[in-house]
Amino acid sequence: MSHISCLISSPGRSLSLKALHYETLQPVRIDVVDGVISAVVALENVESDSALFIVAPGLIDNQVNGYAGVDFSGDQLLAEDIVKATVSLWKTGITTYLPTLVTNTPQNLIRNFRILSASLSHEAVQSSVPGFHLEGPWLSKLEGFRGCHPEDQLSLPDLNLLKSFQEAACGRIVQLTLAPELSGAMELISYCKDHGIVSAIGHSNAGSREIQDACVRGTTLSTHLGNGCANLIHRHHNPIWSQLAHDQLIPTVIADGHHLTPEELRVFLKAKGSDRLILTSDITFLAGMPAGRYRFAGAEVVLTEDGMLKSADQECLAGASLPLLKGVENMMRFTNCSLGEAINLASKNVAAVYGWKDRGSILPGMRADLLILENNDGKLKVKKTIIKGKIVFKTEANE
Repeated sequence: MSHISCLISSPGRSLSLKALHYETLQPVRIDVVDGVISAVVALENVESDSALFIVAPGLIDNQVNGYAGVDFSGDQLLAEDIVKATVSLWKTGITTYLPTLVTNTPQNLIRNFRILSASLSHEAVQSSVPGFHLEGPWLSKLEGFRGCHPEDQLSLPDLNLLKSFQEAACGRIVQLTLAPELSGAMELISYCKDHGIVSAIGHSNAGSREIQDACVRGTTLSTHLGNGCANLIHRHHNPIWSQLAHDQLIPTVIADGHHLTPEELRVFLKAKGSDRLILTSDITFLAGMPAGRYRFAGAEVVLTEDGMLKSADQECLAGASLPLLKGVENMMRFTNCSLGEAINLASKNVAAVYGWKDRGSILPGMRADLLILENNDGKLKVKKTIIKGKIVFKTEANE
C-alpha cells in the first residue's frame, strides 16, 4: 500500500473511526460511546478503500510469561514491573492477556500472585488483565515432557496448595495447566470446573483414557499442543493424537515458526476448524533482547538470532520471544487462512473459552478494544491500539 490513513474523530467521550473491517475488508464506520461500541455501519462512499487501514479486535494472549525485561515468575517482581510489561504489550496489539506463572517454589508462586493481584489497582493493568494463568508445578517429570520446567520443583497435585495460590491471587487464577495422569490431578480438575477455572492439559504424557477422564471432569483446553512433550514419541499412542481427536479440547498453538512446523499448523487447523483453535505466544521477558545466553526458569537458556529460545543443556525450547502478532502473520502464511480467520484465533476464540462476552469481536455492546493495522503483503504493523475507546498506543504522533 502507498499512503494510507485511518479516519478517527473523538469528540468528548465518544469515538468514531473509519477503516476496513478485518473480516470483510470492506469499509465500515465504528462508533464508540463511553468505551463501548455503539454501532458498526457499512460504508459505500469513502474516498478509496485502499486509503484505509484495517480495524480488528484487540488481540488476547492467554500465556504471557513476561515481557519487556519483566519476568512474572522472577524473584524480584514488583507491581510497577507489571505495569511496564502491560504498556509495552499494547504496542504489539495485545489488549487483554493472562500473566502466566510457571513452575517454582510455593513461596515464589504465592508471593508473585499477591504482587500480580496488587498490580490490578493500576488502571492500565486492570484494563488488560482479567485474570492469571498457572502453568505447573503439577506437570510431568519425564524428560522432554517437562520441557524447561525445573524438575526439582515439579510435584504431585495438591488441592490445598492450589487453594493457597488462589487465595494469594485474590481468586483471579482463571486457568490451570497440569498433567492429568498425575495422582490427584482429577481432584484438581473437578475443583477447577466447580470454581470457574479453565483447566488445560499441558506438559503431559497422558494416555487416551486419562485424557478422556480429564475431559469428563471439565478440561477444555490443550496448552501449546505439539509442544511440552518428548522429541521421540510412539507414532500411534501419544498425547498429541488423543488431544487432537477429542472434540471437547480446544488446542492453543504457538505459531512463532519455531515451536511447530507449517504442516503441523495446517493439520491442527483442518482437524479443529477455525473456531476451535487458539493462537498463543508463550512469550517471555527475553522478547526483544539481543541473541545470547540468559537465565530463565532457574536454568541457562539460549536466544538465537532468529528468535528461538531454547534450553542450553536440554534439547527443548524454553518459551518464546516473538509476540502474538507474529503468530497471526505466520498462520496466514503457513495455512493460507484469511486475515479474519487468523485474527479470530487470537481474539474471538480466546474470549469464548473464558466466557468473556464483552471483548474479542467488533459488535455493538462490546468493549471498544480495537487495533488499527497496516497490512503489507501479510506483514502486519500496529498503527493504533485502542482499549475501552481510548487510544493507548499509536505509532506516530501526527496520525
